[in-house]
Amino acid sequence: MSTSRVLTWDVPAGRGYETAWAELDGDVLRARGRAVATLPEPYWISYELETSADCVTRRLRVTAETAARSRSLDLRHDGRGGWTADGERLPAFDGALDCDLGRSPLTNTMPVLRHRLHRVAGERRLLMAWVSVPDLTVRPSRQTYTHLARTPGGGGRVRFASATFRSDLDFDADGFVVDYPGLATRVAG
Repeated sequence: MSTSRVLTWDVPAGRGYETAWAELDGDVLRARGRAVATLPEPYWISYELETSADCVTRRLRVTAETAARSRSLDLRHDGRGGWTADGERLPAFDGALDCDLGRSPLTNTMPVLRHRLHRVAGERRLLMAWVSVPDLTVRPSRQTYTHLARTPGGGGRVRFASATFRSDLDFDADGFVVDYPGLATRVAG
């Protein structure tokens, strides 16, 4: 079953907004989006995300614009656990399945859908290829996702934790973030 959505979030963590045009075809996610923010400096980003089966990241292309510069990143997963950024191998990410675009609630969708954590009990500890914005630096990030409860409408509440940070996220029935306290709240879609 294919689902197309246009999702917009208010992102107070960056004093900005993000809109994503997402298509979920079974367990394959494709999305393109744009975000604008003023923290840590005024910037906008454009991105395209492609996953393979089980919502495993295949490619994230991002362009970031600030007053001082424009930067692009082409982050790829080879389907066997290896990663490259702009063609350079990233051995510290071997075994990671997902990217995590900083300040973007969209990329929390992949691990939640893969493990159905918005619907069923469980906890997953994951290594992510985390992309900071607006500088587009890629860093390894250990993250834990834990199902907490089902919510009205078929969605669920999932605890996200990384290092000392923790937040309880609400997802809709399709696995997209509705509310990420401290980061983003969906305003449309």
